[in-house]
Amino acid sequence: MKRDIIKIDDDKCTGCGVCIPNCHEGALQIIDGKVRLVSDLMCDGLGACVGHCPEGAITIESREAGPYDEPKVMEIMVTKGFNTVVAHLKHLREHGETVFLKQGVAWLMANESKLNFMVDDVKKAVHQQVNTNAEAGCNGGCPGSKTVIFDPAEIKMADHQSNGSLQSQLRQWPVQLHLINPVASHFTGSDLLVASDCSAFTLGDFHQNWLKNKTLVIACPKLDQGKETYLQKFISLIDNAKVNTITVLIMEVPCCGGLLQLVEMAIDRSARKVPVKCVTVSIRGEILSEEWI
Repeated sequence: MKRDIIKIDDDKCTGCGVCIPNCHEGALQIIDGKVRLVSDLMCDGLGACVGHCPEGAITIESREAGPYDEPKVMEIMVTKGFNTVVAHLKHLREHGETVFLKQGVAWLMANESKLNFMVDDVKKAVHQQVNTNAEAGCNGGCPGSKTVIFDPAEIKMADHQSNGSLQSQLRQWPVQLHLINPVASHFTGSDLLVASDCSAFTLGDFHQNWLKNKTLVIACPKLDQGKETYLQKFISLIDNAKVNTITVLIMEVPCCGGLLQLVEMAIDRSARKVPVKCVTVSIRGEILSEEWI
């Protein structure tokens, strides 16, 4: 499948760092005086950073991209030098992508004879608490978009507390569709809940009866911008993350139907077929319909 990824022109880039706060995924860093895309994994291709580059060094390219392949990414990273490799692996570590991190380190170890640096030095640098190779204040985007995976054991334990309060069943962060990474490991093989922004506020049993044991993305088909990005992320969740099922939870208001339409379009354009359930909720929190489509 094709997807959009930013491309940085090293000759034009001055390393000013203006673009970095505008990358919500935190995929950009200044390394050796140039802005680097430290992880294709986290680039959603929306291009929020493009308009903030005063030199016109950032563009969007559309290219064929199969499922995320850490060894292939590492082949590119090593050509950028030691500091970029460290930044890439540290980025994976900070976003909880331990599977990809292990794959990257394994590739380095298998190819150490071809490298101009020691893998042990990379490991030490990756596990340092502070990245001394990046300029202060330029280590990436909004902290609120950093990937967090919640321990299922903690959720289960909380679910059995006897204080009478209902416990959250959220398994991951972030949840907003613009911010999620569709090939993040927690989506792989999961049952996905696609919820309109308003639905959780109307359903008193949202966590216990709808979110439990599912990964979550939320969106508003009326107010959100970048619907094409949403479509591509749904396709990636289906084809690359190979989600098991999709439940679309929408309100009875007409504009909410756009969320279901995006999922249906993604199904039509995907190589895989995934069971989809649509649940429609009234503005008073009543289930009006629930059916597989």
